[in-house]
Amino acid sequence: MTALSRTWGRLTTPGKVVFTLLPILVVLTVGLVVAIVIFGGPIWDVVLANLGVVRFVAAATIILVITIPIAFLNIFLEMKVIAFMNLRIGPDRVGPWGTLLSVVHGLKVLMKEDFTPTGADSVVFTWAPVVTYAAAVMTVLVLPFAPGLYGQDFNIGLLYFFAMGGLGVVGLLMGGWSSFNKYSLLGGLRSAAQIISYEIPLTLSAVGLLILAGTMSLNTIVQQQSGWFTDWYVFRQPLGFVIFFIAATAEGNRTPFDLTEADSEIVAGFATEYSGMRFGFFFFAEYVNVFILSALTVVLFLGGWNAPFPFPHLAVNLDPGGLGIPLLFLLTLGPAIATIVLAAPFYLARSSMRWWVALIIGFALFNVLTVGLILTWGFISFSWVAGLLWFLVKTFTFVFVFVWMRATLPRVRIDQLMGFAWKWLLPAALLNLFVTAAAVVVVGS
Repeated sequence: MTALSRTWGRLTTPGKVVFTLLPILVVLTVGLVVAIVIFGGPIWDVVLANLGVVRFVAAATIILVITIPIAFLNIFLEMKVIAFMNLRIGPDRVGPWGTLLSVVHGLKVLMKEDFTPTGADSVVFTWAPVVTYAAAVMTVLVLPFAPGLYGQDFNIGLLYFFAMGGLGVVGLLMGGWSSFNKYSLLGGLRSAAQIISYEIPLTLSAVGLLILAGTMSLNTIVQQQSGWFTDWYVFRQPLGFVIFFIAATAEGNRTPFDLTEADSEIVAGFATEYSGMRFGFFFFAEYVNVFILSALTVVLFLGGWNAPFPFPHLAVNLDPGGLGIPLLFLLTLGPAIATIVLAAPFYLARSSMRWWVALIIGFALFNVLTVGLILTWGFISFSWVAGLLWFLVKTFTFVFVFVWMRATLPRVRIDQLMGFAWKWLLPAALLNLFVTAAAVVVVGS
């Protein structure tokens, strides 16, 4: 017992973590296998008898879960890109290249004190961030990520999207009104005026596209843009695309239209009195909205999951069951051997490196290579994998543009914001609508 405690005391903190988690993972894996063997049959029968319910629960769970890594990735991207544009390094301490710093920020927000101001309406104050976050999450339901990969394909999907997205302003107004703070109230009123004003050109800019598409199903709109990139609606609705992008920037409260939380004018607007988890909901909702607005722009104008050119899919038939005993060898000893082989160069190149650190590096490289090979095979063989990758590349290109604008453009004044919506965007959206309708009538006749 003394020798065991002495050995444990000599381990570094990462070593203790590894030797603590490894037995737990082994026990959990063995328990999972035993549970599947014993209860797998009855559970599978219940799932098959209730496929509709299972699909609904799975879709709702996935939609809620994917918003968390999306928000963390957008936060890291914003910190890193703005740092590079300012000739700084940016986050580089927590995780590889600082990739885990956004996760630390999220955990830090959750650990802060959740304070309710004296005099505030506690019920409305508590529910405001939930409404804002729920409005953002509900819009993900109709976004088609790839062929067959969507929550629900409504025939009025775009109308549903605008209806759910418009509820976000209700949460901002609730937070501003219930905080018992003049800056919060001013931020809430600004958000109501801004989002209601820009909702009109945002919707009208998409109506011209709907005239051409003849449907409000987002899945069908993407399918109509298959083929070459010249079939994308951005080339048939260039003015509508510009109007939509500008209005979407204002809808997401992004620079240069971030008047609802202008730090130099009204402290933090609707979020002035918020802290802890409730502030985290507002924080997450904003970054999830950036992804959602970028995704909707891609779906409507840039072909969604479609490649810019016809992409041939080569069916690479793999039958793991036909390998027999070699498959068992690959699943058991293969990862261990690959990890040791990949770790050996790092351990031999640096004499000061501990063996378990080299093993961790080798295991990480093994996982990266494995995921890369699986994605390459999936991209070549399955249309939904290729579609998902194309969709994410296009969407995060727009996320980068949003970050780029924040690092580049100054904030406009509130009178400039409102005047631009009513004097310029609204007439331009109406012009685009009338020209599109006239063109359809002329060509149709």
